[in-house]
Amino acid sequence: MKIHFAVRENTPASALLEPLAKAYGQVPLEKAELVVTVGGDGAVLHALHSVLPFALPVYGMNKGSFGFLTNACTIDHLLERLQEAHRLSIFPLVMEATTMTGETHRRLAFNEVYLLRTSRLTARIAVSTNGTLRLPMLVGDGVLVATPLGSTAYNSSARGPILPLDANMLALTPINAFRPRNWRGALISSRTHLEFSVLGGQERPTKAVADFSEISEVSHVAVSLDSQNPAVLLFDKEAPLEDRILGEQFSL
Repeated sequence: MKIHFAVRENTPASALLEPLAKAYGQVPLEKAELVVTVGGDGAVLHALHSVLPFALPVYGMNKGSFGFLTNACTIDHLLERLQEAHRLSIFPLVMEATTMTGETHRRLAFNEVYLLRTSRLTARIAVSTNGTLRLPMLVGDGVLVATPLGSTAYNSSARGPILPLDANMLALTPINAFRPRNWRGALISSRTHLEFSVLGGQERPTKAVADFSEISEVSHVAVSLDSQNPAVLLFDKEAPLEDRILGEQFSL
């Protein structure tokens, strides 16, 4: 099995690269059959983006602060764990953001896309689905769209719903909404095309973020799910991600 170990330098995980490479070999990304990350959830997300051109599965080992998307970190019996691992196909969001100066940027997100104010003034955002205006003006810190995979992350912190992986839905969640005061978000079909228009963006600058990629001073953001190009995550058979997400809904 040809493995590429993705380990960030100068982190607690970096000490494991040499023993892992010695035990199982290390090949360049373009020659690998799969990628093993050592770190936290951030390392897994970075790997998911980097392997898209190569269509490689990603297996994470937890050596970071958070490890929701990772497996136990041990060098022993890694090949057996990889061969028996549960495969999970996940689909990214596509964000197309237009800035105040007219530039357009396309980014992918496996967790979430969000718009967030960058000044002391609240953001003002119009929200549309499939060409229909739903909220003429959302006033607050911002708004986010989360996949089922990302629904336990920032979305959950913003009091959005946790979604089962097979829900075929997205969570549309306000971030500290001031108006409409009673709006708590929406569950929408994964086939929905979302559009966000920033109102008064010169006075109230707003950025758009897709996972860890930021676009400053946006005027318009479109978000949809790419159902044609999945990435694959690997999980130990005794700890599938579906069980973890279900457990999150009952945690106190």
